[in-house]
Amino acid sequence: MEIFSVGGFNEVGKNMTVVNLKDDAILFDAGFFMPAIVSLQEEESQEKGYSEKRLRGIGAMPDDLILDKLGIRNKVRAMLLGHAHLDHIGAIPYISYRYNAPVVGTPFTMSVLKKILEDEKLSIPNPLRTVNPNSTFIIKGKNHSYKAEFINITHSTIQTSMIALHTPEGIIVYANDFKMDNTPILGLPPNYDALRRIGKQGVKALIVDSLYSGADGKTPTEKVARGLLEEVLLTTHNEKAAVFVTTFSSHIARLKSIVDFAKKLDRKVYFLGRSLKRYVSAAIDVNMCPFKNDIQIGTYKKQVASYLRRISKERTKSLVVVTGHQGEPGSMLDRLSRGKLPFEFHENDNIVFASKTIPTPVNLENREQLGKRLKRTKVRIFDNVHVSGHGSREDIKDLITLLNPENIIPSHGSTEQLKPMIEIAREIGYRTGKECHLMNDGQKLKL
Repeated sequence: MEIFSVGGFNEVGKNMTVVNLKDDAILFDAGFFMPAIVSLQEEESQEKGYSEKRLRGIGAMPDDLILDKLGIRNKVRAMLLGHAHLDHIGAIPYISYRYNAPVVGTPFTMSVLKKILEDEKLSIPNPLRTVNPNSTFIIKGKNHSYKAEFINITHSTIQTSMIALHTPEGIIVYANDFKMDNTPILGLPPNYDALRRIGKQGVKALIVDSLYSGADGKTPTEKVARGLLEEVLLTTHNEKAAVFVTTFSSHIARLKSIVDFAKKLDRKVYFLGRSLKRYVSAAIDVNMCPFKNDIQIGTYKKQVASYLRRISKERTKSLVVVTGHQGEPGSMLDRLSRGKLPFEFHENDNIVFASKTIPTPVNLENREQLGKRLKRTKVRIFDNVHVSGHGSREDIKDLITLLNPENIIPSHGSTEQLKPMIEIAREIGYRTGKECHLMNDGQKLKL
């Protein structure tokens, strides 16, 4: 068995891992490197769309061309997707045609992928297959069939899975991304029973989200973020002020909390932005949007302008959820801060960032400039009303204890972000370079 760390082992994003067996190969994820996408948005209009050549040229996608050099590309039998974030599925529309294999994910993940294809006016030749959380998908190989279990786990978007690939050489568990949230706001809790069962069956290798491996303790439940939102929205409420909230469009549970508290304030709720429409529509498609009748969504230029004029007149009766929590160029909050939309912030209006700035140079700069523009309007800013979707040190240790893998492969981060994972593994008894393998993009591990 060979494991190829194609992308996501030197950076946050661009995730792709390939398991190569004798006659068959299985591919996990194909994501964007989001800082490169943000830079591209700054350079040129989004309306032009993207090309595979352009995306490869700026390093926005995993370098899966190495699979051609290694003679593996034609052996790929399935592309398995862990969840619906763009750093895990964003490259699928541009590279999946290279593989004669189905693309497989949970209903929400596949619905989001279909929305992306629709929005970008793209099509792919691959069959699209859905598998419910805590269900299995059978992969047909040349001489063997393989079982892929999609084990429900919690994260900052719904229907996230740890994928357990059962092979004649042992079980590979692909665990990007996860947290251990036993009381999720929306969706199922982690399936500990399945993880224990797989641990007893024998896990050959665990490819594990190590982004927060350097953070002590346990990542708080989403209920904590809900409590923070309640505190900000209800106890700082100014009946004369407009209220704007920005968060991750894919965080359906967080959006539910925002809508719940808006209803307590007796405010109409507006969602403005393309990505909000994309993810909320996908949630509606899979019957996981309990607030669908409580919101109005605007994406098109005239529609957004019409809503904002109405909100301007009814600013004390509205709560507006907008894109732009990272200061992304062209997002709703970016354009509002530049005066490019028909709404003006007043002194003491509330702007809530139910998010954390992702610490890449382009994000930090964009967010800083957005903050400066907003502060000139004398609004009240509430930042970092958020808890992470990634497991911390103790969550990771719990997962390793449950699965008891023979080998550990840290993933999902820069080398510096992955190094604390080596220390965790060493504490439990894994030897660096023997059973715990710190890999770079484009490397091969033979087991």
